[in-house]
Amino acid sequence: MIIKNKADEIQCYLVDSSNYKGQCEAVYFPECAEDVVSIIKQAAANKTTVTIAGNGTGLTGARVPQGGIVIATDKLNKIIEINKEEHYAIVEPGVLLSDFLKKTSDIGLLYPPDPTEKNCFIGGTIATNASGAKTFKYGSTRNFILELEVVLPDGDIVNLKRGENVAHVNKAKVVTRSGREIICTVPDYHMPETKNASGYFCKLGMDIIDLFIGSEGTLGVITKAKLKLLDKPDKVISCVVFFNSEEDGLLFVRRARELSYNSRKLNLTDEIDALALEFFDSNSLRFLSDEYPQINPAANSAVWFEQECSSVSEDKLVEKWNILIEECVGDLNPAWFAFTASDKEKIEQFRHALAWKVNDYIARNNFKKLGTDVAVPDSKFEELYYHSRRLVQESGLNFVSYGHFGNSHMHLNMLPKNQEEYFMGCSIYRMICEAAVNYGGTISAEHGVGKIKTEYLKLMYGEENIKKMMSIKTKLDPYWLLGRGNIFQYEQSDIP
Repeated sequence: MIIKNKADEIQCYLVDSSNYKGQCEAVYFPECAEDVVSIIKQAAANKTTVTIAGNGTGLTGARVPQGGIVIATDKLNKIIEINKEEHYAIVEPGVLLSDFLKKTSDIGLLYPPDPTEKNCFIGGTIATNASGAKTFKYGSTRNFILELEVVLPDGDIVNLKRGENVAHVNKAKVVTRSGREIICTVPDYHMPETKNASGYFCKLGMDIIDLFIGSEGTLGVITKAKLKLLDKPDKVISCVVFFNSEEDGLLFVRRARELSYNSRKLNLTDEIDALALEFFDSNSLRFLSDEYPQINPAANSAVWFEQECSSVSEDKLVEKWNILIEECVGDLNPAWFAFTASDKEKIEQFRHALAWKVNDYIARNNFKKLGTDVAVPDSKFEELYYHSRRLVQESGLNFVSYGHFGNSHMHLNMLPKNQEEYFMGCSIYRMICEAAVNYGGTISAEHGVGKIKTEYLKLMYGEENIKKMMSIKTKLDPYWLLGRGNIFQYEQSDIP
């Protein structure tokens, strides 16, 4: 096992894609679960805080240490098994998602969770319950986790298999390999009926595995995961369509969403049923225009949609999408339809280029990222969208707004030019989070809370419910050694 502590060797582990920065004493590179156990036991004996680091693609500072040591999962990178017949895979946490997606695709299988940044580690996606464009049809990472092996904060190991360990009403029991029982009270707070990656998943009668998914490295270290796989679709229709107004683009999303819900409800296979519904506002299109001069200069919004299909249904479905585009006054003439794998990849790169450009702007100007991750019920989404735009426009800040609008999930990214604008953006960010909560939504739909959004989690759940979450943390990690600073604001007096 390698241990690094020289400043020039560990700098890349002291920052993430949000430009949040930190410091630590050393970075450990375990090569097996036994190494992780050894590190954790030593840290527990010395009361040393431990931060788990994925590949640095996160946007909340969760993997960025504020002292103590770091466990980097880079060398826990084995794909142990891919079982095509039984549709599952077993992997270690440091497997690159991009590598895994290619390997499964090559043998005709699909792993649906697809965050924008494919160079993330699978362990990080589990720790944050990551999602992405395909979430509109398939849901978040949680839906595809069958089993987990987790090293707890004292070095004991727990094996969790979906369906085998369910909370008895509000009592959750975790049984370790050594036979120790840890009993936690499941909080009774209400989680929003939206995509959500804010705080611990807690529900009466819940499966205990779901407590660890999305816990952001605060309850244990994932050392192995069994993932559910699906059959790869025969074909995927992929298209970017442009609209002269944002209203028309939003209408298209709304109509496509309704049609997709209806197709699923009635189990219709030859009707519109979007895999992804992604929106780009006028500012986003201008922001990308230098790199993509083929963007229609008259367009004020665009939507990228995808739908799985077969060779038999493809032409009929393309026709139905074309009819919907025309009904919503979309421009079919410059629409980008992908008919080959190469075309599809170019469209995906177009979608991802926006996030990359925003992150590059933030890093070059040395700001922390000011990008919302809010989601609300569908009935409230357009109200939130226009309210948020108005707040930023009135401030004079530059911004782009885009994201998973099929899920009523918006990434509005402010692009400050100086510190004064940055602090103004922080105030607006809080107001947008407040609005999302008031509309029954979440402050973080897919990126998690990390260290950056802890104050906004209080807006969402309130002090009493946060204390209930913290009680779970204390049960599993009495000295708060693991992932300290993630999810919760805390006083030193809160920690034994």
